[in-house]
Amino acid sequence: MIVNALATRLTQPVIVPEWLRLLKWNGILWLGLMLLSHSAKADSLERILKTGEFQFGSDMEGGAPYFIPNPLNSKMPSGFEADLLRAIGERIHAKPIIHQGQWDQLPQVLSRGDVDLICNGFELKPLLVQRFRATRPYFRYRLAMMTPQDSKIATWQDLLKSSPSGQKPRVGVLVNSAADDYLVKYAGDRIRIVRFDGATDAMLATRNGQIDATLQDEPAAIHYGARPEFQSRLKIATDRFGAGFYVIYVRKEDEKLALELDKAISGMVEDGSLKTIYEKYRLWHEEQALLAQPLAWQAVLNSTPEEDSANSGSKRLGFALMLLKAAAMTVFLSVVSMPLAMLIGLLVALGRLYGPKGIRPLLAIYVEFLRGTPLMLQLFFIYFIFPELFGFGLPAILASIIGLAVNYSAYESEIYRAGLQAIPEGQMEASLALGMTRKQALWRIIIPQATRIVIPPVTNDFIALFKDTSVCSVITIVELTKQYSILANSTLKVLEFAIATSVLYLAMSCPLSWFARHYERHLESENEN
Repeated sequence: MIVNALATRLTQPVIVPEWLRLLKWNGILWLGLMLLSHSAKADSLERILKTGEFQFGSDMEGGAPYFIPNPLNSKMPSGFEADLLRAIGERIHAKPIIHQGQWDQLPQVLSRGDVDLICNGFELKPLLVQRFRATRPYFRYRLAMMTPQDSKIATWQDLLKSSPSGQKPRVGVLVNSAADDYLVKYAGDRIRIVRFDGATDAMLATRNGQIDATLQDEPAAIHYGARPEFQSRLKIATDRFGAGFYVIYVRKEDEKLALELDKAISGMVEDGSLKTIYEKYRLWHEEQALLAQPLAWQAVLNSTPEEDSANSGSKRLGFALMLLKAAAMTVFLSVVSMPLAMLIGLLVALGRLYGPKGIRPLLAIYVEFLRGTPLMLQLFFIYFIFPELFGFGLPAILASIIGLAVNYSAYESEIYRAGLQAIPEGQMEASLALGMTRKQALWRIIIPQATRIVIPPVTNDFIALFKDTSVCSVITIVELTKQYSILANSTLKVLEFAIATSVLYLAMSCPLSWFARHYERHLESENEN
């Protein structure tokens, strides 16, 4: 009987659950996509020659004279590196197509396989050479310092000796750039480094007097120093230092592509076409002759980053302290900004509900404007544009607090408005009947009840504010996310720092989440009683 039942079972068709069938086909599809992706990476040159185009990563934000936006062709800007890539494309019979990305994140974009190469003033660095395949250099860069016209700082030595108001001079740089590395190595203990996401942001802050100087790659300094916005307000120091080479980076497995790029660059060095491009943008100088001398840069190509195993423990401790310090900045910004946002939001909500009729439309516009424009744009206005309008600039930390408080006040006002409207009108009428003034009724009866209602959603906004402090990095605040980005890109230990940063964010936000849930349950139990 058991045998017959087993035979019957084996002869019946197997019914596979729908979820298992979907999982099977999704797995096959995912495996196929991975194989295609690997094949695309491994055969980049073959694909480029077949399609007749290659994708390169670049950052158009403040990118002149490297890349200058072209309104007639958004896919291919002008600029000396754009001309370089076009000339290379002609030699390898492929058209360059730009892929926009944030400058310090472009190496990650290359690793993902989103582009075939990155070319945007990337220096020849042992750390990047360890991870990617670098071409032979195509440009010899030098660093130049820019200061306000009325500054007493005229040279690099002047900067190191200066001490305005008894404090370390503040010097702005593009984050993770050669200028950043140079300051850390040669002047880190004598100056205060202020890191920006864009080169022109550092120049604007220098022009506005918010920092004392900015250290830039010479091409950017020359180009923007001649612009009307900066020419009358900034001066360029005469000395040059911190020289190095720009290279194109491709993935390690794209050796064939790298060899073709090397061949194209070598041909341009030999026939003088590279010099013609640089003269067009006033970038040719005598040190460019080193491009034809492999001994000048070959050692860097073959080098590896220095490892100090003896101090690895102290380095890890130093990195941990840097993350903790940045987390403390995140907490500080949140703790100071949120109470201000709640106070402003409450006043706005009261004005819209109980204020004079003439002010109510203005407050409605205030709320809609702040909710309808990005926080980043508001921070840019407060930090960069405000000095142009009023003649003085705010410190970055004060601008961040104001920006966060004002932005979140719009959201808090809507929460408070809903809470105030949830209080029955009879509460106000009863208060007035007892002889209270309207103002006394609001502050003693209505607002306390509304506050109890809005605490859970306000707490949720407080948690959101913890994460939104990361936007303040655009005006040089080094909070937790920015510190993660700096450390991850400077050490290439992306996963380790991502985990540590996530743990710190959870440690800061989880207690607030628990409090919000606990208070919601407390209110529910009170309502039931």
